[in-house]
Amino acid sequence: MADDNSNNLAVLGLKPATLRDEDSKRKRIPCPLDPKHTVFEDCLAKHLKKCNSKEKPKPVYYVKDINAGSIQEEENISDEVSIADRTKEELDGLIQKVKSALQGLNTKPNDAVLSHPALHEALNDPKNGNFAFKHLKQQASLLGNMKDLGLLEPGRCYVEFGAGKGKLSHWIHVALQDAENVHFLLVERCSTRFKVDGKHQNTESTFDRLQVDIQHLDLSRVPVLREKGLPVIAVGKHLCGAATDLALRCLFEHSVTEKEPEPPLKRIKLQEGEEEIKARGDVAVSGLSIALCCHHRCDWRHYVGKDFFREKGLGAEEFAALQRMSSWATCGMNRFSHDSKKSSQENVGMTDKDEEEEVEEHEGCNETESYHLSSALVSADEREHVGRLCKLLIDHGRLHYLQQKGFKSSLRYYTSRDVSLENVLLTAVPQ
Repeated sequence: MADDNSNNLAVLGLKPATLRDEDSKRKRIPCPLDPKHTVFEDCLAKHLKKCNSKEKPKPVYYVKDINAGSIQEEENISDEVSIADRTKEELDGLIQKVKSALQGLNTKPNDAVLSHPALHEALNDPKNGNFAFKHLKQQASLLGNMKDLGLLEPGRCYVEFGAGKGKLSHWIHVALQDAENVHFLLVERCSTRFKVDGKHQNTESTFDRLQVDIQHLDLSRVPVLREKGLPVIAVGKHLCGAATDLALRCLFEHSVTEKEPEPPLKRIKLQEGEEEIKARGDVAVSGLSIALCCHHRCDWRHYVGKDFFREKGLGAEEFAALQRMSSWATCGMNRFSHDSKKSSQENVGMTDKDEEEEVEEHEGCNETESYHLSSALVSADEREHVGRLCKLLIDHGRLHYLQQKGFKSSLRYYTSRDVSLENVLLTAVPQ
């Protein structure tokens, strides 16, 4: 009978009274790896071997803060005042600094709304809803710009930073499906659902996914780059704020630059010889095409354009203010975006919902300061104009950085604002 009671307790997940009494005499202590849970002290050694909070071994390409910038560059801003709490005179002074810094520079990116045949079928598929169609138009223009710059070539490794589901790499693969010796590295710090990598398991191109924060990624240690020695082309669609600067550091702080291409179908020769570079593990960069966004999420320590800012008489304090003001460029359009989503809600499928989440993540901003900012201080139209100028100034710092690294860089409007509020593309090819 006692055995029957024990079995019944076991089914219910309970212990017999004698075992419960023994457990009550044992001491429980916080887990050293994560004090949010406890463990029996006499079982600590066994628990530590299997605890879910146990730090997993870092991959060989993980180097802590390798792309973060020097800790000395993280300047403290004393008594930082929010934009909403500044006087009209202070705001006018900041706005004038922005306009003065942009004098003599090209303040309008080139119009480059292009397309690519690889996406023509998808663009004409009526099954794609409104949001999917908008993203396909962006992908098509990104590929069209890459083709225009000579960045769709065989014998390359395409590194997609902030890859998410990997759709940009997917379309590059479609465009290069007949090309030889093409590899894809998809860099994403989070685990991602609905990845498209699996669609390419039986193709000539190889796809590898690196789950690592760009801040800690040393490309020269990635095994496939060391083995194949392929030149790298960096791509990204809506690479948020500081992630763009981290990616630029990842590419150019520990790399060499390629010479201009010779014959169009022949692999580019590297400056110091392919075998020597391959042996050393250096990464050769042959270009980049990154759609920018979320300048309000930039960070002074990571920012690559500090020399440019200092040349303009600006520093960390001004950067922090401009970073916040940059959100003015998109905040005023949110009501339009919500109205547009509401009107097309009946036609939104599962694919569109996934895309809508991405739009909200990358085109949203902290509107609190904009709402609390009196129109008597800065009108709504002026806020939007100044926001664009702030974004442009931050991006010119990136252009300056790339030019210092020996690249010909540019900013392009790769799509219209009704397709994406974040519609500027940063490009670079070796000079």
